[in-house]
Amino acid sequence: MTLHKFIPSIHIHPILLVFIIISFFTGTFTELMIIVSIVLFHELGHFMAAKLFNWRIKGIMLWVFGGVMDTDEHGTRPLHEEMIVTVAGPIQHIFIYVLILFFSLDSSAVPSSIIDSVLFYNTVILVFNLLPIWPLDGGKLLFQVLSAILPYRKAYNYVILFSICTIVILLVVQLFFIPFTLSAFVLFLFLFMENRGDWKRRYYVFIRFLLRRYQGETYVKGIRPIEVPHHIFLMDVFSHFHREKKHPIYIAFPGGVRRSIDEMDCLHSYFHEQNYMKSVGEIASQIP
Repeated sequence: MTLHKFIPSIHIHPILLVFIIISFFTGTFTELMIIVSIVLFHELGHFMAAKLFNWRIKGIMLWVFGGVMDTDEHGTRPLHEEMIVTVAGPIQHIFIYVLILFFSLDSSAVPSSIIDSVLFYNTVILVFNLLPIWPLDGGKLLFQVLSAILPYRKAYNYVILFSICTIVILLVVQLFFIPFTLSAFVLFLFLFMENRGDWKRRYYVFIRFLLRRYQGETYVKGIRPIEVPHHIFLMDVFSHFHREKKHPIYIAFPGGVRRSIDEMDCLHSYFHEQNYMKSVGEIASQIP
């Protein structure tokens, strides 16, 4: 069994490299290494939980006060798996608190200043990652809850918009209402740019979700019928799709006529036959 199954590929985000360089000149290198160690421990929690469910993992990207586990599983796994993998990161902080308690009992083992720093940054990183901002763990949990209730596309769009609004509010508070901290400002600005980029890529995220569904890679545990008017396009039909649900599609024609079509017929028509501009009624009429 190869080593990468147990040890992930770890990458450093350019913004973290900038902070490392700054730490050398400002005398904060020790504090930064404490932060990076806590972040790595946090991400290893996600990694171990994902490996437990045999997820496909490309690696881990580290940046200040957080990181991202890069995986090929995007809406393809059961919702409860995604929640467990998401929560596994914050749970690591509990183990860190236990280690802090253990070492604090023997002051000769680790300097008290180091213990105090670990305690402070462990708490800050935990609280920061639980903020309801995408792609932090709090934002992922928010998306998972929304996607259990709303169609996938709407849930994703809502969480990105909510994240952007939350970040803007926090930036305003940081600039005008509390003492200014450059590191916090840079972090929130970085999150704003990440969400801005994700908002621009939201269509491609949804297409990836549909393509995985078409290829039979998504988990399904129930049926949820959809009723749509005959004149709408396929993409409008797909916007009603929920994760973990298979959708029999009922099409309402004029005169009270109603006809059903399988979701796979719609996906096949879109991806294989490239019927981007045909209405769902036209496509249903072509199926014997």
